[in-house]
Amino acid sequence: MASTLRKITMAVLAPAMAIGATVGLASAPASAAVWSSCDQWANTSLNGYTLYNNIWGSGAGSQCIWANSGTNWGVNANHPNTGGIKSYPNSKKVINKSITSLGSLSSSYNVSVPSSGAYNTSYDIWDTDYDYEIMLWVNKTGAVGPLGSSQGNVTLGGHTWTVYKGTNGANQVFSFVRTSNSSSGTVNILPILKWIKDTKGWFGNETIGDVQFGFEITSSSGGLNFTANNLTVSSS
Repeated sequence: MASTLRKITMAVLAPAMAIGATVGLASAPASAAVWSSCDQWANTSLNGYTLYNNIWGSGAGSQCIWANSGTNWGVNANHPNTGGIKSYPNSKKVINKSITSLGSLSSSYNVSVPSSGAYNTSYDIWDTDYDYEIMLWVNKTGAVGPLGSSQGNVTLGGHTWTVYKGTNGANQVFSFVRTSNSSSGTVNILPILKWIKDTKGWFGNETIGDVQFGFEITSSSGGLNFTANNLTVSSS
């Protein structure tokens, strides 16, 4: 379930907010060889990716982010067992190409996630005007669910998804929830965008801005680790 305010804010203002308050006292793991922070809005750029700690929800606990590279990073999060999304730590790759001008857009992921808590592991894809949000959930655990109503199942980009269509009051949200959990794989994103554009007609030839990937965490009581062992986004 998406929040336009926090995602647009982080996409546009995060570098200016990097000095935000520290949330909690949890420490990053020893594997944080390159960068780590427990600041609420901590962000850095590594290897063409921008990493965000992004603790945006009300009632959040502590969360620390660490990175060995732009494609290998993770968080230790200790958010209470209450409803509502607390954070979306993520890595972002900027595309800035229209759908019809893209020859390819794909991503490979490999994650380690806890068996408890409430969260989803998801891509969050935005057009440059932030009119549309496309979420691709590759796994989920606990009491979490997408925004909107089910539009049925579709097999696209190498996976089978249940599609949800809705609005958060500010923009349209299209959520693709994988019908079974996956901790690694490759998603061919471009056919999904073309399906929304050409088959469903839900938007036109949008310019794709950000491709984010991360963990949308609702609860992780006691402190849980979420790791992107490897995450790459490529386009042409």
